[in-house]
Order: sequence, then C-alpha cells, then structure tokens
Amino acid sequence: MPVLNYVELPVSDIEASAAFFEQAFGWELKRFGPGYAATTTGLTDLGLQGDPQAQTAAPLPVIEVDDLQAALVAAQKAGGEITHPIFTFPGGARFHVREPSGTELAVWTSTSQWDGAEEDMFVGEKKQDYRPG
Repeated sequence: MPVLNYVELPVSDIEASAAFFEQAFGWELKRFGPGYAATTTGLTDLGLQGDPQAQTAAPLPVIEVDDLQAALVAAQKAGGEITHPIFTFPGGARFHVREPSGTELAVWTSTSQWDGAEEDMFVGEKKQDYRPG
C-alpha cells in the first residue's frame, strides 16, 4: 500500500535549517553533501533541499510505492501532470507529479542501486543520475 513517508523542504540555508530541526525537535539530520540533509529514521522522514536547481516551490510530500511504473501510469490516468519523469538516485527512483489542484508531489520506490555505506551517499560529487537533468 502506498504510504507518505517523506517530506522534502526547499531551504535557502541548509546548515541553519538543519540546526533548527536538530535543536528544536532533537532530530538527527545526516548531511548528504553540501546541499542536502535528512532524517533517516525509517518512519516519515524530513529532507532539506538546499540546491536551488533541484528545489520545488513548496514542501514536497513523497509517497512510497512498490511499483513505480504502475504508479506513474495511474497518476497520469487520474489527471496528474508529470513534472519530472522517473529518475534514479542512490537507493531509489522517483518521479514528480502535479495533482489537479496544483500541488506537486513525488512518488518513489526503493532500489538496490546503492551498495555503499550510508554515510557515503551523495558526499562529494553527486552520483550519476541522482537528479533529473
């Protein structure tokens, strides 16, 4: 069953925003390179997107599904506009869709693409295919 398991916020100062969530709520945010930080609890996690080229205009709810291609087809049939086709990143793949009232959301699935240590994800150069081109 699809579940809301992530919310990504566009932020202008990654370190200030990460410090806020850590101090205000006691959350641990892992840094995935200079422009991204996230909680990794396995529950509903929070991502902070500091890369202006990858940011959405508003918070981005992220829904996890088992079959990404079927979800893309279903989203289109339901009247959704695909704003980013399926792309991969270490550990998963996702697409973005705008629902009929204008809210953009992401739909993702876990993959076994990333086989390195979690702390090495996104550090240094972004991995190939991490973001849409």
